[in-house]
Amino acid sequence: MEFFMIILCGILVGFGVYMMLSKSTMRIIIGVGLFGHAANLIILIAGGLNDGDIPIISELGNNYIDPVPAALILTAIVIGFAVTCLLISIYIANYKLKNSDDINVLEDVENIKEVSDNA
Repeated sequence: MEFFMIILCGILVGFGVYMMLSKSTMRIIIGVGLFGHAANLIILIAGGLNDGDIPIISELGNNYIDPVPAALILTAIVIGFAVTCLLISIYIANYKLKNSDDINVLEDVENIKEVSDNA
């Protein structure tokens, strides 16, 4: 099972890097999201994919699941959601300013100065 999860992580990292190297801003945002999901899966795999009891002290046995990777993944999901929201809000502001999704159009600094002077 871990082998297939590692392959899945490699595929997600590959697609994430491919999307981040494109010229479309929305594809870059999706690539960052895919890369974050791959990182979460890597943390999950590093914690182990075995079955066990909940990590509460009891007399049932000592086959417990480590709660630290789950806590790290939960924190990473919340931070990833906040970063995605920030990137989408920046995308919307840039699209309203330039009416384009292309990264090369966003690099035109002189046009931004003209728009801000006219406002």
